[in-house]
Amino acid sequence: MSSAEVRTDGAERLQKVLAQAGVASRRASEDLIAARRVTVNGKVAKLGDKADPIADIIHVDGQRIVTDATLVYLAMNKPRGVVSTMADDKGREAVADYLGNISTRVYHVGRLDADSEGLLLLTNDGTLAHKLMHPSYEVPKTYLVEVVGPLPRVVGRELMAGVQLEDGPARLDDYRLIQAIDKQALIEIVIHEGRNRIVRRMFEHVGFPVQRLVRTAIGPIKLGDLKAGRHRRLNAGEVAALFKITDRKGRGAQEDTIREVPEVYED
Repeated sequence: MSSAEVRTDGAERLQKVLAQAGVASRRASEDLIAARRVTVNGKVAKLGDKADPIADIIHVDGQRIVTDATLVYLAMNKPRGVVSTMADDKGREAVADYLGNISTRVYHVGRLDADSEGLLLLTNDGTLAHKLMHPSYEVPKTYLVEVVGPLPRVVGRELMAGVQLEDGPARLDDYRLIQAIDKQALIEIVIHEGRNRIVRRMFEHVGFPVQRLVRTAIGPIKLGDLKAGRHRRLNAGEVAALFKITDRKGRGAQEDTIREVPEVYED
């Protein structure tokens, strides 16, 4: 079946699928379809079309709509000292210990090392998670980095230009000094790479070991005022934004559909 075709076998009426996804009532969804504001697998939908809520890709006004009710998307503020695993054989606190009211089995998208804290995404959408973690999609991640100051301006220029680590070159996408008080400096950095402890290793390379590392954003998703140890469900707009930044196929990325998220690298 071509990706531009609309499924009809075993599917449901499109307005019902949209209503169940919370887009609008069935009547209002019919109006959206009639106004040519809905596409299914890249094709403009028409009244009478059907769609598979699990297999088909549906957009309304260009925004991807999650119609598979089994998919879960969460943001968590991982506390310092918690390991980014769903279970730890050493008895340490793990991410799963903070998800007591989530009955669906979810997986963390990438990792934060135990000494780092901040935003961690969790989902059971293996395809989206694979894209978010694959380096070819270059999804930016934003961090607050605390180091012992004073911090010379040349440090930022050096990290933006790139440094040579033991596993290859690495550079920041953005660097901004937020605050410098006495012997403490706070920097906001953006990086799209995800190699093991790469931020810490870069700052150590230029002579300023990281004292505290907090991830504040992954692509369009912000940590905001989410308290340490708490989690929340992403809203429809946030999920759509994640789909948008991974819509393009990354250089060398695979489009394999996977249902479970592998544990890959640490940030």
